[in-house]
Amino acid sequence: MASVKEHYDEVLSDVYSWMFGGFEAGIQRNIEFINKHKLAPRGSRIAVDLGAGCGFQSIPLAEAGYSVTSFDIDAKLLQELRDNSEKLDIRTIEGDLIDFDNVVKSNAELIVCMTDTIVHLESKEKVTSLFAKVFKVLEPGGKFIITFRDLTHELKDLDRFLPVKSDDTIIFTCFLEYELEKVKVHDLVYKKSSGVWELFKSFYRKLRLSEDWVNAQLSQCGFEKIDSTVENGLITVIGNK
Repeated sequence: MASVKEHYDEVLSDVYSWMFGGFEAGIQRNIEFINKHKLAPRGSRIAVDLGAGCGFQSIPLAEAGYSVTSFDIDAKLLQELRDNSEKLDIRTIEGDLIDFDNVVKSNAELIVCMTDTIVHLESKEKVTSLFAKVFKVLEPGGKFIITFRDLTHELKDLDRFLPVKSDDTIIFTCFLEYELEKVKVHDLVYKKSSGVWELFKSFYRKLRLSEDWVNAQLSQCGFEKIDSTVENGLITVIGNK
């Protein structure tokens, strides 16, 4: 089994923006998210993006006036972020997001962990540990925003085969195998070059986290007001300190 980093290096990083409809489309979705939730700097202006990838969250947050520190384990995606944000107040850190508090010590106004990043952690214990660190780093009145897909509902038989995206040169299909607390995610990416198709394949595990479990863990860590919504299978949880 590949680690999360190996899986991205071998398969996902090269098609990441493409599978979300392109870089600009990913940025626009998060501009709309920021506007919908009225996210604007009111305190320290410090924002932290955990699992920043190519900048789908970081760039709109910086454009909204935040000073953003962006964490990710994938060098290719962080380079894409830097290439598209030269004039913005964004600092990129390549490393494990669980150690973000070694860089950001305190007074963050906003911390986000979006686009399914939270389920990439190794265990529920790591998730709870991250929540506690986030609560400690946030300033009073700060927000923690998580988005993820609920994988607790098990798909059966052929429904476990998911066509992710395709065009004339790339075909991306995913296959899921369910375990007790995790899902084995098999990604198969065919790429066509000079008329020849080549297969890139790998699998890794994602955590099966429910909305109720995440809300309960945030509450135990000290978050007083927790709002959660579900739209098109994507769970959005906002914890307020």
